Amino acid sequence: MANYINKYIYIVKIISGRTLSITVGLLLFVFAGFQANAQSQEQIQLANEYALKGDKKKALELYREVARDVDDVSLFYNNYINLLIDMQLGDEAQAFLKKLSKRDPQNIQYKLDLGLVYMRSGDMGKADKHFKELIAENKNNVQRVKVISDYFLSHTLPDYGILALTESRQAMANPYLFCLDLAMLYRIKGNQDKMVQEYLSYVTQSSANIQYVKNVLQALLTKPDELESLERLLYDKVQQYPDVEVYADLLIWVTMQQKNFYASFIQARAYDKRYKREGEKCMEVARVALDNDDYDNATKIYRYLIKEYPNSQNYLLARLGLIRTREERVKKTFPVKTDSVRMLINDYRTFIKQYPDNLNSLEAAKSEAMLYATYLDQKDSAIHLLNRLIANPKASQFLKAKAKLELGDIYMLKGEPWESTLLYSQVEKTQKENVVGYDAKLRNAKLSYYKGDFRLAQEHLDILKQATTREIANDALELGMRIKENIAFDSTGAALKDYASVELLLYQNKTDEALARIEKLKTGVSDSGQTISNRTILDDVYWLEANIRMQRGEFDKSLSLLQKIITEYGEDILADDAYFLQGEIYERQLHNREKAMEIYREFLTKYAGSVYAAEARKRYRQLRGDFNPTPPAQPQ
Repeated sequence: MANYINKYIYIVKIISGRTLSITVGLLLFVFAGFQANAQSQEQIQLANEYALKGDKKKALELYREVARDVDDVSLFYNNYINLLIDMQLGDEAQAFLKKLSKRDPQNIQYKLDLGLVYMRSGDMGKADKHFKELIAENKNNVQRVKVISDYFLSHTLPDYGILALTESRQAMANPYLFCLDLAMLYRIKGNQDKMVQEYLSYVTQSSANIQYVKNVLQALLTKPDELESLERLLYDKVQQYPDVEVYADLLIWVTMQQKNFYASFIQARAYDKRYKREGEKCMEVARVALDNDDYDNATKIYRYLIKEYPNSQNYLLARLGLIRTREERVKKTFPVKTDSVRMLINDYRTFIKQYPDNLNSLEAAKSEAMLYATYLDQKDSAIHLLNRLIANPKASQFLKAKAKLELGDIYMLKGEPWESTLLYSQVEKTQKENVVGYDAKLRNAKLSYYKGDFRLAQEHLDILKQATTREIANDALELGMRIKENIAFDSTGAALKDYASVELLLYQNKTDEALARIEKLKTGVSDSGQTISNRTILDDVYWLEANIRMQRGEFDKSLSLLQKIITEYGEDILADDAYFLQGEIYERQLHNREKAMEIYREFLTKYAGSVYAAEARKRYRQLRGDFNPTPPAQPQ
């Protein structure tokens, strides 16, 4: 008691700035208040403990007692209401909530909970009337309507949330209110069309919103028919509102999501003309088409840009893009012909000679160097070109870092891994938290893997799983899984070491030697002649050999090995890779259109969840001729 009195006297002293004369009666009154408050808190705590243990009867008795006159209902409010509902004491819950609402009419929580009590008590008509009246009373108050909508969302009542937002939108005569909130509610309801409409309304408010909307739609619209539905909607929007730029932008984006790059080009061409973009959007489509190995459309777009925009900043980029497209086609047409490689080198040299002071020529020099090293076995010429590029003061630090990575790769080709790791480590150090820095770490990890130092390789790979680029993260994850799976069955990693040494030989273009090692691995014999367990690595061995045979133009052998993976390892991770690669060989190497279509069609049935599913669907539709007709053009 003395402690409470002293505490109160201290507070009064602070307020008044002087010592006051306090009567014993006043002190006793104050203490009684403290004591009552402490007692109530003890009762609430005890009631909460009873409720937690499931002793509802004792908890209810205590809650009823403190509910009579306690001021801070927040300490027990939720538990008390939930307990009343659980024990089917709806009348008591209603009386308590009405009492609270009368005392604090501005607290909308009590009114919303009252409607919920009606609902949980089975009086749906009364609940419906109450909620609708509450919405009508507050529809002109945007902040309160948002609170009401969030309440309905948290209690899985999306229909009332939608009603609250749409009525407020009408009352405020603002069709752009609550777009994102309504989009979420429609998504929960499964009403995809209305969800998309809300996102489109949101994006028209500001072009700055467009990337957010693209990201959301990319995550939510994953099925082909969903993207097709959005495409049709956007065609209508573009026709109806030709001056709304974001609709045209989204239409180009959605056709690229479907990998229908011809349709993307048609729309991008009109977009660039309408909005005076000098081929900017067409360049974007061409880059994505090239990244997705659509060489025909990439070539078509780059040629269009060269012809239509000779005085723009995109002209040289298109010239260089056209050469790169030819390069990728040459590199993916097996076996790679050295005459074609020499023609590419000549194209790069011509470009550099014509535009010696342009920064794009530095990129061309890097590409030229790697063609010398990889396909013509002229490593010294490549090293000379890259060193000259690294020493060039006009080259950016980013480009120099990429050139150092390529130089490191060439030293790997020469069998000088110590030089490689030195260069990779330099880039790691100077390009931290940068995509090139992550790439350098991945190459260092692979170098450790090739040498059989799986522990060090795994340390690098574990870090790279968090890399910002999906491609690097996926490569790190794939290699890391291979190491873990094989070490789990063979702690010495004997088979994996032999497999890694084969990969190194392939990297160094020592194909015949690699194939000889593969034959030993398939029979369970190491390079040193010892018997090893190859059961965990055999599907990888088949996959590796299938790719070698394909690159050598031995397509029948490649197809046979891929079929072996599908037959013997149909449930394993490489099965869908093998099936898809069969389709690619028939389509792009053997030019057997019908057989490729058959494989892609079967692939979509067997591996609907594969990462290759979207590409297989696009290729099937392309071979069937779905993308040949010209889609409706955007108004110009």
